[in-house]
Amino acid sequence: MSSTWFETVAEAQRRARKRLPSSVYGALLAGTEKGLTVSDNVAAFDELGFAPHVAGLSAQRDLATTVLGQQVSLPVIISPTGVQAVHPDGEVAVARAAAARGTLMSLSSFASKPIDEVIAANPRTLFQMYWIGGRDRAAEHMERARAAGAVGLIATLDWSFSHGRDWGSPRIPEAMTLRELIRLAPQGLSRPRWLLGWARTGRLPGLTVPNMAAAGQPAPTFFSAYGQWIQSDLPTWDDIAWMREQWNGPFLLKGITRVDDAKRAAAAGVTAISVSNHGGNNLDGTPATIRCLPAIAGAVGDQVEVLLDGGIRRGADVVKALALGAKAVLIGRAYLWGLAAAGQAGVENVLDLLRSGIDSALLGLGCTGIADLGQDNLVIPPGFVRTLGVARPT
Repeated sequence: MSSTWFETVAEAQRRARKRLPSSVYGALLAGTEKGLTVSDNVAAFDELGFAPHVAGLSAQRDLATTVLGQQVSLPVIISPTGVQAVHPDGEVAVARAAAARGTLMSLSSFASKPIDEVIAANPRTLFQMYWIGGRDRAAEHMERARAAGAVGLIATLDWSFSHGRDWGSPRIPEAMTLRELIRLAPQGLSRPRWLLGWARTGRLPGLTVPNMAAAGQPAPTFFSAYGQWIQSDLPTWDDIAWMREQWNGPFLLKGITRVDDAKRAAAAGVTAISVSNHGGNNLDGTPATIRCLPAIAGAVGDQVEVLLDGGIRRGADVVKALALGAKAVLIGRAYLWGLAAAGQAGVENVLDLLRSGIDSALLGLGCTGIADLGQDNLVIPPGFVRTLGVARPT
């Protein structure tokens, strides 16, 4: 076994922390305000138990499914995350890992690698975008994604403008100026392997977002694009329906935590929704997504594909999400830790760990595949589910 192999996602996180400068690692832990939601995303899974069998178990388990019209070998796809400066190969390495393990890549519009390079690494790539600059700008981004060959579109709505954290937030520079290099030098020198990895490329960690470049313009910096976003008019449900019509292909709306919003999304004609609170980076105090999932899946699961992201750290978490009504899950921090720890191989390692954990849980539950999963496989404590966006009886 390779010396770079790790046996748990927690170990990938430990190695990422050891390898990365403190500000880079700190950015991976991002959660708004007090971090209530980012903590609950993880802790809520621990409240769910399993109801296993001990005999008559299936010798073979089927983990494959279809997400947004694409066959995947396991019910786990890559969630879009912004500038992946944890490793010089960034999103390209992640795309290759996803392709190698038979699943989908999702590319953020705030990514550090251009969409063409990522799709070349994994032709089954979904392109994610925010509502920036109104319909004309949105149409431009969708056309670029279509021309590049993206197999689906993700519209992300679950990111508010809050960026404060009670415990402090690492400062991310607007650009790598000489002054910033001097300021960050002690951190870089304290992590020589990470610094050497970038030195070998002859480049500095990327702070530009090439997929946000307007036609004929150079790529903006992350914060310049962020500024464009926070100054844009907020999208309406009519805008979402318009996007769906303009794309005319697999369309995932990310950011749903309420039943009424899920119904509005289904009425807008989306292919799928992701029950998401942006990994705890939206409004703090929002319940964990796994708590919101059962009510949403029960309300619209027969109309759209229901996915979940937030808090997935092991294969057992995936199985719990599927048993509560998810078609598949998206992972974010878990694969970023793998990327930081060992590049493409680290991301493959994380996907392998999740696959193994899913298979082990299915074995213990006596299931022949993920299609057999249901709430009867779980021990759900009273009061676990949070049903948001439904009028309570008076």
